[in-house]
Amino acid sequence: MKLLVISKGRAALQSALTIAFLLFGGSRVVATGTGWPVYAHDEQHSCLSSVPSQLPQTIRWSTPVDLKPQYSGGDLFIHYGSPLITEGNTVLVPVKTGANDGFRVEAHRGSDGARVWSLHTDFSLPPHSGIWVPVCGIALTPQDHEVVIPAAGGTILLRSSPDAPAGGVERVAFYGITNYNQDPAAFNAAIQICTPISCDNDGNLYFGYVSTGEPLPGYPRGIHSGLARISSTQRGKFTSARAISGDQSMEKVAYNCAPALSNDGKTLYVAVNRTSFGAFPSAYLCAMDSTTLARQSAMPLADPQSTPGNPLAAIAYDSASTTPTVAPDGDVYFGVLEFDFTSNHDRGWLLHFDSQLKISKLPSAFGWDDTASVVPASAVPSYRGPSPYLLLTKYNNYAQVGGNGRNFLALVDPNVSMTDPVTGVTVMRTVRKVLGPTPDPELGGVREWCINSAAIDPINHCAVVNSEDGNVYRWDFDTNTLSVGLTLAPPTGEAYTPTLIGPDGGIYAINNAQLFSCVAASPSPLLSDGGN
Repeated sequence: MKLLVISKGRAALQSALTIAFLLFGGSRVVATGTGWPVYAHDEQHSCLSSVPSQLPQTIRWSTPVDLKPQYSGGDLFIHYGSPLITEGNTVLVPVKTGANDGFRVEAHRGSDGARVWSLHTDFSLPPHSGIWVPVCGIALTPQDHEVVIPAAGGTILLRSSPDAPAGGVERVAFYGITNYNQDPAAFNAAIQICTPISCDNDGNLYFGYVSTGEPLPGYPRGIHSGLARISSTQRGKFTSARAISGDQSMEKVAYNCAPALSNDGKTLYVAVNRTSFGAFPSAYLCAMDSTTLARQSAMPLADPQSTPGNPLAAIAYDSASTTPTVAPDGDVYFGVLEFDFTSNHDRGWLLHFDSQLKISKLPSAFGWDDTASVVPASAVPSYRGPSPYLLLTKYNNYAQVGGNGRNFLALVDPNVSMTDPVTGVTVMRTVRKVLGPTPDPELGGVREWCINSAAIDPINHCAVVNSEDGNVYRWDFDTNTLSVGLTLAPPTGEAYTPTLIGPDGGIYAINNAQLFSCVAASPSPLLSDGGN
């Protein structure tokens, strides 16, 4: 589909109406603003942009997201917090400042990358093993009123006026700031935020935290690891992973798992796990009341290769950055690893549930470290199936663990099945696939896609995707082709990262510890030309 160049005001209106029409199914429509206020764009993690993207043809500006990246050989196993973008086109960037810890948030002008302000946070990473580093994940409150930043002791910093060089900073604690101020050192040692912060349309905040459970000022019985809520009026509430799941063996919210909300905002979804695997279950996807945090239901996460006499635990792995996606029809999707890491070539599964997490539905054959993006069926005109939306995920087939190295991106149909050729499991049918374009000289096949949450442009019928070959692309759904790759960095093995689309159509991708702002070669108003 080709559209003429249109004015910014008209584009914003057209885009808002388009998204409102495409996402018809919930009581509350996905936010139609032109910014990118939370991880994966909105509280359902749809990754749906409300403005058309520009073709990635030139780098407008770039800035580091890690001042001291720690490589393992030539690989970079660090999960970087998602940048966010205000409707005023200010880009907010979590920046790792030390070799192993230390963070600040920088605000950059979207048009040219000029730094507007910078704020250090005393946030410290939660305990983690191995080389995979968790995220420092920020959020914007409605109308871009405040930037929400993880801080020490499970507290958060609220920085007002994110578009302005100066703004007030306030610290808030989910267990009461008075308690924190009695003994900050004790709380700092005991509690760390372990997920990106989610914000709903009413300004309520949600995040996971880990705790030693030791007695603390005001809490002589300790605070056990779990989920916190801070209301828009700064009233805190929290509950343990045990209470969320109803299973006393559960230890915490899965690292990097940003909570998601139902379309009506009444139900909150998050995964909880324990660090020891091998028993069934080892993790749950949980639904709770978004106001009270009372448990509504909890679904054990099972490997689809399970049989009635042999249940197998799927793994919600702390080295992933997977989050739930809530679709327009209310169904919930969550990516996991398989019980035996090699049985599905380390691809994991995208598990699929009804809104109450009581019915397990058709899974997809890839789910490892991936947040599924929602693609309205109208953005894929050749599609003739029964579903109002499709899902975009990576579809890598890792040569390191028995795969053929043919690494794809895929659109899958949540309601139509096929037989997975690797495992024989009945899975979602692939509607479109696009192969990575760059050969991998070391492993054979092609370089893998390094997307976690891929930004979807339903107006131009495309997605913004980046690859470990160091390039960013636009995948055109009409022609099933990739745009010419824009080189951002040398090929680098890295943890999966998100892509974003800004209010002016500029696209954003992280490669090799650097955030890149990319635009079309010829400056213009919002462009919408679905070609390549």
